[in-house]
Amino acid sequence: MDLKTPPGFCVAVVADKLRYPRGVQELPGGELAVVEMGGWVEGRGRVIVIGKDGTQRVLLDKLDRPNGITLGPDGKLYVGVVKRIVRIDPAQPGQATDFVTGLPGVGRHLLTALRFDQRGDLYVNVGSASDHCESTSGAEPAADKPCAENEGEQASGVIRKYSITWPGGVVKNWETYARGLRNSMAMAVHPATGALWQGENSRDNINIHMPQLKSDAELPHDELNLIRRGAHYGWPYCYDANLASPEYPSAKCASYTAPVRLLPAHAAPLGMLFYTADRFPAEYRGSLVMTFHGYRQHGHRLVALLPDKQGAPLGKMVELISGWDVKGKQGRGAPADVKQAANGDLLLVDDHNGQLLKLHFKD
Repeated sequence: MDLKTPPGFCVAVVADKLRYPRGVQELPGGELAVVEMGGWVEGRGRVIVIGKDGTQRVLLDKLDRPNGITLGPDGKLYVGVVKRIVRIDPAQPGQATDFVTGLPGVGRHLLTALRFDQRGDLYVNVGSASDHCESTSGAEPAADKPCAENEGEQASGVIRKYSITWPGGVVKNWETYARGLRNSMAMAVHPATGALWQGENSRDNINIHMPQLKSDAELPHDELNLIRRGAHYGWPYCYDANLASPEYPSAKCASYTAPVRLLPAHAAPLGMLFYTADRFPAEYRGSLVMTFHGYRQHGHRLVALLPDKQGAPLGKMVELISGWDVKGKQGRGAPADVKQAANGDLLLVDDHNGQLLKLHFKD
């Protein structure tokens, strides 16, 4: 596979033949914890640890489609599985405790993504059960009624925030922090402002009700959103820069919070982080690094959104890794999670090829 990078960058394969890897997290001693989802069948997921010598050991298995993984303020691992988040002590293999329970975990977007903020509170994605609020039988939503699944305490298509008491790591309470977000698989906390940013995986099949479109290849765009408490970001009523969805032609889209940046259509951002190390050239410091996991033409890339003068990720988009796609064979590579290593390298997993990769800059 001939991957392409900017001058000075190189990609190394750290591990391969992994079982649908969806998450990676470096441990304090330099070992790497990797989430293997194992496919879309319940109970086949696991968390493995890859040692510095390349050896692998199983930390926990028989998990239900695990996806997100992060290191908590207490040095323990937090892993998102369907309907819950578990806490794992890397020193105690085979054991886990429930940390968050009661997530809906139904429908199209049941995988769990999570991010701690600088205070140790936890943001959790609750993806929508549908594509654009259609029923389970495929019936289109009523244009004059609110989308029921995006309403109420148990709403989907939202980001929840869990308030945590440390050092014990006890959940005090939770709230629906923001609504109208179809699937928030990519989240990152800005290191300077503490603000939460989100990469929105936008809807499919918009062309069905827009006969002027031959396909949905270029619409709607995925989005980059700056998340504010209590805000509604428009799903399923609006798309792109607050345009009414064809199923909701009378939607008052100006009342919803618009994205701060449109991303390529169906790029499917799954992982993202703000780059804070000095390993890469200075222009990348503070940039927002995103995996484009999508299997269509705009996916299969790792990109950096360079910061503007205010430090927001609104500058030029640079492809850090490309070339996964081969003409006539879309989706040859599909990067999922990305994390910054202690030495400033980037670690990422590709669930299509079953690989753990490292992006390094040769100084």
